[in-house]
Amino acid sequence: MDKLDRYRDVIENKLNDFVTISERALGSDKLRDKAVFDRHNDSYLVVREGWIGSRRVHSFVVHVEIINGKIVIQEDWTEHGIARDLEAAGVPKSDIVLGFQPPEVRPLTGYAVAA
Repeated sequence: MDKLDRYRDVIENKLNDFVTISERALGSDKLRDKAVFDRHNDSYLVVREGWIGSRRVHSFVVHVEIINGKIVIQEDWTEHGIARDLEAAGVPKSDIVLGFQPPEVRPLTGYAVAA
C-alpha cells in the first residue's frame, strides 16, 4: 500500500471513529454527525446536521484534504483535535498541515507549514 492510500485509510478510520463516539455524546435523535468521503478529490468531512429547537444545524465538524501528499486539516471543531489522532496512527507531523491556522502561525505549531 502506498503512502496516499494509507493516509486515506487512516483518515477514514479516524473520522468513522469520531462519528461513532459523537453519536453517543450527542445523545439526541435531533442532531447527527455523518462522515462523507471523496477519495477521487481526497476530501473528507464530518458534517453535523439536524435541529436544535427551531434552528437548523448544518455545519462541518471536521474537513480534511490530502494535497501534494500532505494531510491538510481545513476545519477541526473536535474537542481534542484530529491531528493528534493522525499522529497516533503513525502520520508524521511533517505530513500534517493545520490549514485552519494562518500561514504566519503555522511555523509555530510543530506541524508542516504548507502542502
